[in-house]
Amino acid sequence: MNTVNSKNYVGRYWTKQADGRILCKLCPRFCSLRRGQRGFCFVRQNIGGKIILTTYGRSSGFCIDPIEKKPLNHFYPGTSILSFGTAGCNLGCKFCQNWNISKSRQWDSLTDQASPEAIAQCAKAKGCKSVAFTYNDPVIFAEYAIDIAGACHALGIKAVAVTAGYITEEARPEFFEHMDAANVDLKAFSEDFYKKITLGSLRPALDTLVYLKHKTKVWFEITTLLIPGENDSDQELGAMCEWIVQQLGADVPLHFSAFHPDFRMLEVPPTQPSSLTHARDIAIAKGIKYVYTGNVRDSKGGSTYCGQCGQLLIERDWYELGEYNLKNKNQCSKCEAVCAGEFDDRPGVWGSKRLPVRIK
Repeated sequence: MNTVNSKNYVGRYWTKQADGRILCKLCPRFCSLRRGQRGFCFVRQNIGGKIILTTYGRSSGFCIDPIEKKPLNHFYPGTSILSFGTAGCNLGCKFCQNWNISKSRQWDSLTDQASPEAIAQCAKAKGCKSVAFTYNDPVIFAEYAIDIAGACHALGIKAVAVTAGYITEEARPEFFEHMDAANVDLKAFSEDFYKKITLGSLRPALDTLVYLKHKTKVWFEITTLLIPGENDSDQELGAMCEWIVQQLGADVPLHFSAFHPDFRMLEVPPTQPSSLTHARDIAIAKGIKYVYTGNVRDSKGGSTYCGQCGQLLIERDWYELGEYNLKNKNQCSKCEAVCAGEFDDRPGVWGSKRLPVRIK
């Protein structure tokens, strides 16, 4: 029977092959593993002829954040969210800004151990509206994330996935069945970028976005990290925004975040705020209603405006909320148009605080 002990947690989404190897079917890499071999993600290993999720019940640490930091601007604004990750990743992004976690090969970095029930109880005790699977991609610890989501739902806590959406058609339904919201990191709108910069492929990410929109009730938003000279051309941004409107609709919020040199892209300059504003202008011109700038201080780019009359609906300064002009949970107080998303009668009051916590 599976327990919180990561040494014996048998994962799902795999089959045995004729040559004795195991084919992992969780993500589009389809790693074929010999006895003792680990997948690209490093956390799923063939032990005794079974896939073992070696990070089940283990975390790199827990912290209470504002929901806007995920970023999610249309999912219970102002509320707090208990965030955590594990180790490893199924992409190899050269610009990774959490590389000390996602590329970790030292299990000593996983300092906290916690059962799904303990995490849910901590979130409840701390007054968190949600729990976020973040820092590294939750797809690679899908079984752990699913169990935590179940424990959270039993206590009225929401589950949020911060993910690149790099998951197979087989595993996708069960994973997202348990999620209430997601922020999907769309790295670029170029197969060449995905191949060279992330060591992955664009198509699975697009398939995940289409699946979320048309097959689930998961609230989701999209984030693209703008890297100068790599994925920020007017042509690529325009094509991406057109695809979003055509395939997902104009109501899906889009976040453009600023890159800073990290990991294996230290020679690339940081994104200028003007580049974010330009990208935002392109997206709005293409018909996307809610477009944001991130990783920079930009009140206009961080605030929410009515998609019909343009009134300021939710003012933001970094993660602090200011003016709030929604009524009846999700209506513009001026023209009564519905603002897409999930809202309470009043916004949360967590602010911009970041509070590390330990789970016993």
